[in-house]
Amino acid sequence: MANAGHTTWPVFESLQGYRPAWLRADLIAGLTVWAVLVPEALAYASIAGVPPVAGLYAALPALVLYALAGSSRHLVVGPMSATAALSAAIIAPLAAADGDRYVALTAALALATGLVGLLAGLIRLGFVASFISEPVLKGFIVGLALTIIIGQVPKLLGISKHGDNFFEQAWGVLNHLGETNWRTVLVGGIGLAAVVGLKHWLPLVPGSLLAVLLGIVAVSVFHLDDHGVAIVGHIDAGLPTVGLPGGVTFYEYLDLLGPAVGVVLIGFAEGLGAAKTYAAKAGYEVDPNRELLGLGAANLGAGMVSGMVVNGSLSKTAVNGSAGAKTQLSGLVVAALTVVTLLFLTGLFEKLPEATLAGVVIAAVIELVDIAALRRLYQVWTERLGSIYGRAARADFTAALAAMLGVLLFDTLPGLLIGIGISMLLLIYRASEPHVAPLVAQDSLWLDADRHPDLPRRPDLLVVRVESGLFFANADYVRQRIEGLCTDRTRLVVLDAETSPTIDVSAAAMFADLRDTLARRRIDFRIARSVGQFGDELGAAQSDRPIPVYATVRAAVADLPEPGVEHG
Repeated sequence: MANAGHTTWPVFESLQGYRPAWLRADLIAGLTVWAVLVPEALAYASIAGVPPVAGLYAALPALVLYALAGSSRHLVVGPMSATAALSAAIIAPLAAADGDRYVALTAALALATGLVGLLAGLIRLGFVASFISEPVLKGFIVGLALTIIIGQVPKLLGISKHGDNFFEQAWGVLNHLGETNWRTVLVGGIGLAAVVGLKHWLPLVPGSLLAVLLGIVAVSVFHLDDHGVAIVGHIDAGLPTVGLPGGVTFYEYLDLLGPAVGVVLIGFAEGLGAAKTYAAKAGYEVDPNRELLGLGAANLGAGMVSGMVVNGSLSKTAVNGSAGAKTQLSGLVVAALTVVTLLFLTGLFEKLPEATLAGVVIAAVIELVDIAALRRLYQVWTERLGSIYGRAARADFTAALAAMLGVLLFDTLPGLLIGIGISMLLLIYRASEPHVAPLVAQDSLWLDADRHPDLPRRPDLLVVRVESGLFFANADYVRQRIEGLCTDRTRLVVLDAETSPTIDVSAAAMFADLRDTLARRRIDFRIARSVGQFGDELGAAQSDRPIPVYATVRAAVADLPEPGVEHG
């Protein structure tokens, strides 16, 4: 965001107030990102199922248009593994075996994604990202990374690909290991080892670019393409032509709008996460709605040059940030270097082995198989949580696992939707059966009785709190729990409403019924410490015979005679 006192530019916001001292850092960062982007763009295009040069085509306008419309100073936008895999899953059934149609529909999907992104930004739908929980996104990314890896293994081994989902492809690899081409394995293995090793020991060296150059040299020197090692082959030199993809009808664009929503959802979630991470480090803010506009503009540009869908890249943004980038000028430098690549360097990449590209892809996504994060989610559990929520106690782990298995079994977009759906169901389940805790007094505090069994309890007094907002889905459950906690000796029930920030009409009516039911058992019912919306909505819903409301629990029980006490 712009600093206070400055006028916000509608375009190229990150360049506002540019300082000459930043130029060197932005130039170095741009050069560093270019060394990573070129081989990865070629690789991600192969994931999407289009010619490798389509990745460079897409990156060129995406970098410029995101710098124009986006709000992050550091985010690098271009082809990415998640959206590339999703693009392939969407387009493959539509294009069948027609290569030209496949390329045209891939570009059309980028255009549809751009339109959806722009519309979402204009009507301020940036808040939607909050509905994809971090555990769901984590499970989705793990499943997607595994799917991408197993999809690249046949290229790494020099065998044909079999099956659709992860398990079918894995079985196909095992069944065809005898067809492995050892030269392909050697070339791909060296590339993979180079990327992984340099990232670990010499992180400042662009491992992806070095692996690509080693693969090209190996093919050129040893003529490996004559011995069964598949190479990229001819790449059209020159800049792409600008225009709508040919042969795509208006109705096909309409059909792609639905899947484009899923692409935007995934791309926006990943890109916003990367943008926020580096904005926090640099001390500025990003605007989710501007990020949607930037994503939309970038995809429109990619689609207009026969490219593919693009989104913000966490890995390349990390490279950009660590290289010292100050503004989106670094992205514009990458775009300029991409132009140089398309004009003069495409011939260099024609000898690039597909196994090396596979190694680059695997090295890029293998770190996303974050099993440790899934293990940490599983460990978020205690016996008390288990007793309260049962199988829903590990809600975050369950949602992450559902998203991962959904991707592995059914594909990318269904996997994400399954994860979101399970997450929502678990949230609703936990909200429908909230913890209703009986409380005991310790000095001026009221504590959970189950956690403090040594504290004395009054047999004639029940003080409870509901650890949730109160609404139609949990009203009956709360009533049953409170009635079940009452005994023949109970004379007063007090609801400590401090942990219930909201209440709806159904819950308010439930409390009126509960008061009458308890009154027939000679039990009085009161409410203490109602806060914010709870008090407002309770008062509005109970115009006649309102339930007594007290400022504190102590005030609510002040007129109850003091009997002997029992220890729990």
